[in-house]
Amino acid sequence: MNTLLARIADSLERLAPPPPAANDLNSADAFVWHADQNRFEPVHSVNRLDLSLLKGIEQQCETLLENTRQFANGLPANNALLWGARGAGKSSLVKSVHGEINRAQPGALALVEIHREDIPTLPALLTMIKTAKRRTVVFCDDLSFDGEDASYKSLKAVLEGGLEGRPENVLFYATSNRRHLMPRDMMENERSTAINPSEAVEEKVSLSDRFGLWLGFHNSDQATYFAMIEGYIEHFGLDIPEDEWRPQAIEWSVTRGARSGRVAWQFLQDLAGRLGVSLT
Repeated sequence: MNTLLARIADSLERLAPPPPAANDLNSADAFVWHADQNRFEPVHSVNRLDLSLLKGIEQQCETLLENTRQFANGLPANNALLWGARGAGKSSLVKSVHGEINRAQPGALALVEIHREDIPTLPALLTMIKTAKRRTVVFCDDLSFDGEDASYKSLKAVLEGGLEGRPENVLFYATSNRRHLMPRDMMENERSTAINPSEAVEEKVSLSDRFGLWLGFHNSDQATYFAMIEGYIEHFGLDIPEDEWRPQAIEWSVTRGARSGRVAWQFLQDLAGRLGVSLT
């Protein structure tokens, strides 16, 4: 009987999932925050481009790189909001800047991505990062708030407010298609229903004010769009003459109704596939 119970116990132990790994911000340079499990998942291979390949946003690159370098070196730096056109390179820039900092100073900076729906758990996340003491950029891609969503209030408190304020070893970067993170109709509704309309709207707008650095991104012109593709072609060594790929690139952008870094990259992937070249 005891032998049978031991065999059953062994079988159940093999079927049980392994315990989650301990949170260690020194185990990698990039992580994804899993709020439901209260843990960081290391990302050992980050999907990013070399900073030199991001064309048409040179000023934004320089500004964010300098701000991040200051932070990595233990100097004062600002939370940053990267806002503007879809596919203009906002999230790519954050990841590329992080990669550039760690290329020059290995291990200097951790990057932790938090999903939009997990923003209410941000205080718990920051407490864990503060304890780890590693300088860390917390990154939220496509941040925005709609309807009756009140989680923006917790974000406001974390960014600048509260008794403790933001931990000294944490910086917060976010990308959004909206400059003020709120849709216009939501702000106008606040104005129409509030006892003091101006104060209600001011509370919404003040969330963006918590970001000391605002970087705007806009749609690319055709020359910049071509420069993006040309940079990719040279970087990946695609063997195709300019007079052949340019008409194709124009047709590609017309069918998508936009010229942006994302559209340029999608065209490059299609082109490389047709040429039988792997993008590694």
